Amino acid sequence: MPWIEWYNSLAKPSWTPAPATIGMIWQILYPVILISFGFVFVKAFGGSVGWLVALPFVINLVANLIFTPIQFGMRNLPLAALDILVVWGSIIWCVISIWPHFKWVAIAQVPYFIWVSLATVLQLAITAMNWGRS
Repeated sequence: MPWIEWYNSLAKPSWTPAPATIGMIWQILYPVILISFGFVFVKAFGGSVGWLVALPFVINLVANLIFTPIQFGMRNLPLAALDILVVWGSIIWCVISIWPHFKWVAIAQVPYFIWVSLATVLQLAITAMNWGRS
């Protein structure tokens, strides 16, 4: 079954955004993530900030990138829920880590944090609503 048919067959909260809306939000957020995370990585490679400052950005990037294959490739809702919790928590860690060095990077994460907070609640709800479904 194609991923969209599988996703549409899941029980979801009534407030679930349409897949097109979710895609549009990510199209807005990914450039912000690219610029701000890229800046942190350039600064870490250049030695302006330590790798411990960049570590939560690495973890966040990896967790964010593997969400789609987990959710729609493996169709593993509990693992996707765990993964999005890592994404959410690592955004907080990113902000705390970078704040003393580059406040603009921390502030740039606010829309990302707001969206991932909503997405986390949505993912946890979908996971709970479909628990035990194969």
